[in-house]
Amino acid sequence: QLQASGGGLVQAGGSLRLSCSASGTVFSLDRMGWYRQSPGKQRDLVATITSGGVTEYADSVKGRFTISRDNVVRNKAYLQMNNLEPDDSAVYYCKALRITINGGTRHEYDYWGQGTQVTVSS
Repeated sequence: QLQASGGGLVQAGGSLRLSCSASGTVFSLDRMGWYRQSPGKQRDLVATITSGGVTEYADSVKGRFTISRDNVVRNKAYLQMNNLEPDDSAVYYCKALRITINGGTRHEYDYWGQGTQVTVSS
């Protein structure tokens, strides 16, 4: 189960840090990240990070957001959001990916957490 936290209300130019933790898992998650969804819009990728530390960002957040994984606690990730803009307002969802290879066949398992609301006022 994925647990997301850290959302809230902030003024434009402010910062928030989101956390995502996976509980009850005995395996490592290959990729963790955040997606966001505003009313009437599709859910879009914000940022992801692999177990090896490779990151990917949406163009709209590059240079402002930083995703990282906890070096001590397995399956925990953070999204540091700086210089927030009103367009960043959305429900942010944590997502994780687990990849297994069994008998030469690759399987992918997606896990979603509950959303956390981020509201940026102008």
